[in-house]
Amino acid sequence: MTDRPDRVPPMETIPDGKRIPPPRRPAPPRPQSSTPGDLPIGVTIALGAVGLVVLAVLLKLTIPAVLGWASHQDWHQLTQWLHTIDRPVHAYLAAHTVGLPLTATTAYLLWQCLGLGSLGLGFLTGAVGARLTWIAYGAATTFMVWSQTPAAGRDVATGLTALAWTTASTLALRGLSLRPIIR
Repeated sequence: MTDRPDRVPPMETIPDGKRIPPPRRPAPPRPQSSTPGDLPIGVTIALGAVGLVVLAVLLKLTIPAVLGWASHQDWHQLTQWLHTIDRPVHAYLAAHTVGLPLTATTAYLLWQCLGLGSLGLGFLTGAVGARLTWIAYGAATTFMVWSQTPAAGRDVATGLTALAWTTASTLALRGLSLRPIIR
């Protein structure tokens, strides 16, 4: 036989009125953050003025240099790529706005603004609605290019459209992850 008891002795319960919570430790003090309000108003104005002067000088020096460089470049390949996407979209909108109070030119302008707006908002804010709009915009643009391009070049035009859309999607869908966030 062993000296272990066969039964476990009953535990004593403490009535709720006699329970004492563990003592609370005070939280460590938080460090003071420096905010723009901590600077004197004169320093803030001086820093803003210096920043504006630096910005003006940079713009005065860089804009003419960039424009001079751009005017000497051959943009033929880029414009061909843009026309491969742009012209079928314009033709699709022209064919499908017949009988509407909206003209094809207005629909095309709205289409461009929607694309730039959803790309910009998706990049700047990361809003789900802007990102979903960007995805739908790209799918619809790809469909329009596919449907309005002649059969001989349809595959290449659709591929170039998908390539342009996915390249721009790196900006619009920036920071999007399929991994779950574990906190």
